[in-house]
Amino acid sequence: QVQLVESGGGLVQPGGSLRLSCAASGFTLDYAIGWFRQAPGKEREGVSCISSGDGTTYYADSVKGRFTISRDNAKNTVYLQMNSLKPEDTGVYYCATVLIAGRSWYYSGDYWGQGTQVTVSS
Repeated sequence: QVQLVESGGGLVQPGGSLRLSCAASGFTLDYAIGWFRQAPGKEREGVSCISSGDGTTYYADSVKGRFTISRDNAKNTVYLQMNSLKPEDTGVYYCATVLIAGRSWYYSGDYWGQGTQVTVSS
């Protein structure tokens, strides 16, 4: 089955860490990949993305310095390391193939994962 599969979400206390994974199944992950999140009652927002070629990374201001995106082409997987988590980081996190324009990125229309829940709460 051709799809993106996220994993690694869960419940964590403020200040804690999680590492999300985005694995490609059925195709080679030679795309730019972005992470998005959506909290209840809020619009979906882009969190971070990584280009397909030189691995250039981009971050939303709200996560800069706390989150790190990386990719392992041998494992066909993109990761999002999230440190110093805050309650406002709570939401469903999705990975997707994206197009990058300047310092913005948006869904390319190719592949979108099913999401993984991240809850930051004491």
